[in-house]
Amino acid sequence: MKAIRVHETGGPEQMKVDQIDIPPPGPKQALVKINTSGVNFIDIYFRTGLYKADAPFTLGMEASGVVEAVGEGVSEVAVGDRVAYAMTRGSYAEYAVVPSATLVKVPDGVALEAAASVMLQGMTAHYLSHSTFPLENHHTALVHAAAGGTGALLVQMAKMRGARVIATAGSAGKAARAKAVGADEVILYAEQDFEAEARRLTGGAGVDVVYDSVGAATWEKSLGSLKPRGMIVSFGNASGAVPAVQPLVLSTKGSLFLTRPTLASYCATREELLWRAGDVLRWLAAGTLQTKVHRVYGFEEAAQAHMDLAGRVSAGKLLLKP
Repeated sequence: MKAIRVHETGGPEQMKVDQIDIPPPGPKQALVKINTSGVNFIDIYFRTGLYKADAPFTLGMEASGVVEAVGEGVSEVAVGDRVAYAMTRGSYAEYAVVPSATLVKVPDGVALEAAASVMLQGMTAHYLSHSTFPLENHHTALVHAAAGGTGALLVQMAKMRGARVIATAGSAGKAARAKAVGADEVILYAEQDFEAEARRLTGGAGVDVVYDSVGAATWEKSLGSLKPRGMIVSFGNASGAVPAVQPLVLSTKGSLFLTRPTLASYCATREELLWRAGDVLRWLAAGTLQTKVHRVYGFEEAAQAHMDLAGRVSAGKLLLKP
């Protein structure tokens, strides 16, 4: 089978299409024939070496497909099931062996391509809005990169929970996308000081929570946008890693809370996984949740997919097809 692997960490050119054997599923594992793989920043973090893995390794943390075979002791899925998953590396391939407990069945009426577009980012938006800082109708949230894959889903879920959403975007087109998915206000961060605007839009009070996937470039002003006892949720490094944090800074800016969550911690049990994935896929099937695919790439275009994602030229999900 074909698999996109990294033999040495570095730039997009380090991704190579290798021909390797189809792996057999072991106990509590399933072999999935990949239909579509999601492209995410975590793939870039592994490719560059920010996140560590033993080379050579196959990229990709999210996919949809059909169960081809199962190992001993598998009860969650059966051969022929349409499934999707996140959090198991190796989806940039024609086949992947996946722990069966991480697989969820894709409902009738949801295309496999659509399912692949929401698993990682959709469940991320779910835990951010429902668990990390459980939004309510009296809250105001600042959502960075609101036209991106996770950002647009997070805006929609925040509105489902009744919160007011102030979004940031990098262009007029992206601002329109953020508005289209429900943002109450949109700040063009390239033209406006988002900290000053967030303060203005809240009558000087500041926001209850900042959901920040951008990292280094937005860190200081994100802190400055919060009301006393507000929370900054740092869940990505699109512009680079956040610098070292002195706890005293949180004190001087109003007894702030800081968290750096991961999806794995918020899908720690199968029950929690099924709750989050079930909500996301059900909303997708019902049309309650909108998803936008920016582009579908072939394996030979994987490097371009990474460059497009890192360059923040996309508005929506990037997908990869074997």
